[in-house]
Parts: sequence; structure tokens; C-alpha cells
Amino acid sequence: MAGTLNKVMLIGHTGDDVKMMYFEGGGSIGRFPLATNEDYVNKSTGERVTSTEWHNIVVRNKAAEICEKYLKKGDKVYIEGRLKTRKWQDTEGKDRYSTEVQCMEFTFLSPKGENQNLSSGGNAQQPEGQVSQNVQSNNNAISAEADSSPVVNQVEEEDDLPF
Repeated sequence: MAGTLNKVMLIGHTGDDVKMMYFEGGGSIGRFPLATNEDYVNKSTGERVTSTEWHNIVVRNKAAEICEKYLKKGDKVYIEGRLKTRKWQDTEGKDRYSTEVQCMEFTFLSPKGENQNLSSGGNAQQPEGQVSQNVQSNNNAISAEADSSPVVNQVEEEDDLPF
């Protein structure tokens, strides 16, 4: 295979509310932890074990603002993105590394009542400025498919071809 791939897909529960950072140029970043669980039975003891893995999620700009508004601690969410490792120095000057999931697409999976209307399209994609457009275009695409399907059926019924 000639190319490479850096893609992560997670379904989990948020471990905290989204923490926002705003920048002078108008950009923003939202960060939150996401927990994924694995259940299995320990063969030696026969008891059920749950193993939890924590992931650091980073969302940018308009998508971050949507997450801040609608995601709360404990909500279930689908995250799609890529892994990014950052190097930084702690207060003692030691090099530290942090691996994050740079979120490129998300879908809210927890029911939210009235708030569910905005996220029912469920997708918010980056790049910046296209988040609300993508949510809207997804909804339009769904309604367009629903409108066009009866037309296709009518054409098939009128066609008398034997094959």
C-alpha cells in the first residue's frame, strides 16, 4: 500500500463538560475527555471485568462552540478524527507528550429533547465555517432523497422492458 491512514472512530461517554479556549483572531478550541469501555470475562477467575480507556478530544472553532452548547458530562457521542501527538514541557522543564484525537466529525447520540433538533442531522464537520452548512446540507440531502424516491418508483412501474 502506497499511502498512509490516520483515522480514529470512537463511541463513548464524555468525562466532563467541554472546556473552551478562545483566541484573538476569533478562533476557538474545545477539549473534553471521552471514555470508551471494554467488557470481558476473566478466564482465570470467571468474573466480568470492565476496562475503561480515556481519550483526549480536541474540537475547533464552530464545531467546538456547538459541542460546548450541547455536550454535557456523561453524554454519549460518536467522534471521528485523527491522532495527533503534542510535545510540551512541564514546570520542571521535562519533555512531556500528549496524544489527542483531533475531531473532524461528530454525532450526538444521547437524546436531548428540544436540543436534539439541531443535532438530529448529527454531523458537524470541519473546516471552519462549514459546520452549520454541513448540518443543513445533510438534512436537505435526506429530504431530497425522500422526495425523489417516489419518482424513481413511478418510472420503474411505467417501464415495460422485459429485462
